[in-house]
Amino acid sequence: MSGAPESADAAARAARRRELRVRAISGVAMAALSAVPLWLGGSAAAAFLALVAAAAGWEWRRLTAPGVRDAPVFAGLFAAGVVVSHVAGVLAAAVVLAAAGAAAAAYDARAGREARWGPLGLMTMGFAAAVFLALRADPGFGLMVVVWIAVVVVATDVGAFFAGRLIGGPKLWPAVSPKKTWAGLGGGVSLAFLCGSLFSWATTGTYFQQVGAVSAAAALVAQGGDLAESAIKRRFGVKDSSGLIPGHGGVLDRLDGFCAATLVAGLVTFARAQPVFIW
Repeated sequence: MSGAPESADAAARAARRRELRVRAISGVAMAALSAVPLWLGGSAAAAFLALVAAAAGWEWRRLTAPGVRDAPVFAGLFAAGVVVSHVAGVLAAAVVLAAAGAAAAAYDARAGREARWGPLGLMTMGFAAAVFLALRADPGFGLMVVVWIAVVVVATDVGAFFAGRLIGGPKLWPAVSPKKTWAGLGGGVSLAFLCGSLFSWATTGTYFQQVGAVSAAAALVAQGGDLAESAIKRRFGVKDSSGLIPGHGGVLDRLDGFCAATLVAGLVTFARAQPVFIW
């Protein structure tokens, strides 16, 4: 009689191992595909980010307006923000995306749909892609900032995972994300602060306290972005934004933290007219 539960447990463990393998292979493939164009910068980075933004726009429209067949239009609008940022700068991209968001809101309102989702996607994820390209375009610190964003996002995820597992405790927002804890939030912010500080110290030898503080702020906003996406997916009864990335779900499922951290980095950079690493 005990054979059936043991067999079920073994099957579940095997399924988890297969899922982890798929996730690992997909993660390595994503890193490899993104590394070359982002390292090259310029038009190569712009083309890559335009493709990523297009995929995000397609997923966003399918998620927030199910059954509507204009997702390719939103893919083009998200990509347009990157193209305009490359050609005319991030402020021009902001104007274009804001105008597109207003048009999308009016279009959805006339059709009897909620008008907020189009502008929200364009001015968060669409604008984040344009900001990311603008940060990469800095001739002195562009590549360093891109790597720093990746370090902060990965550190946030790793710190949150292990702190949540080892410490546990009260849930952060159980109605939206039953597994996330306050301990995980603190662990993600703490490890991001540590890794951001070490990255600045290793690359520039200076300002590591300030960069650590910005890293912690980016980690906090990144986890907020993750929760916001979870809430939106729950609102529409969807587990993953798509199945484009095996083992990971969709582009939006992987980029919510990157978008949030990018917007923090952009705010710090453009408000001060100085890169994150100069204080």
